[in-house]
Amino acid sequence: MRVAAIVPAYNEEKTIGDVLEVLLQCSTLSEIHVVSDGSQDNTATVARNYPVQVLELKENVGKGGAMKAGAKQTECDVLLFIDADLVGLHCQHIEAILQPVLSGVTAMSIGVFSEGRLSTDLAQKIAPALSGQRAVKKDLFDSVPKLEHSRYGVEVALTRYAEHQGIEIVAVPLPALSQVMKEEKQGLAKGLWARLKMYWDIVRSIRL
Repeated sequence: MRVAAIVPAYNEEKTIGDVLEVLLQCSTLSEIHVVSDGSQDNTATVARNYPVQVLELKENVGKGGAMKAGAKQTECDVLLFIDADLVGLHCQHIEAILQPVLSGVTAMSIGVFSEGRLSTDLAQKIAPALSGQRAVKKDLFDSVPKLEHSRYGVEVALTRYAEHQGIEIVAVPLPALSQVMKEEKQGLAKGLWARLKMYWDIVRSIRL
């Protein structure tokens, strides 16, 4: 099966290069797509320095919309979604996420931080469905309704749909991997506000 990595990114110029360097080292990946979701910084410019496909959305449509736009750019059998703000990413993490899907064990797997930063580890242990690191068969992803409207609720929407289809989602530990928190990127006040908006998107996705 052919695998396309899709990296939805909004104002991630500081970290996306490191993420792409790792993805380019992973031989399992057939394609790499970056979707700059209306970024106001140099995210798209940085991404274009690498041999990857870059889709630059003029307006911010939210994470769900960016993931949907990225999926439309490929015909690969499996989609690997990776956040653009990861710290400590290695090819072993990529292989671990993909293995349950490529081996036919499941149609969706979720990567869960472990043995990394306490703040990010704890959040995913409490709610692993919120993880942005996951592999999913493209036909399953394409069948999920209303993803383009889910914004930050996209992970919950994906998880709930798979569960309703009777798919047993495999959780894969990702040791020593973490991500930059919103409060670190934007400062305490703006970061907290962005986090509240993210939680609202998640609540909305549950109600869809």
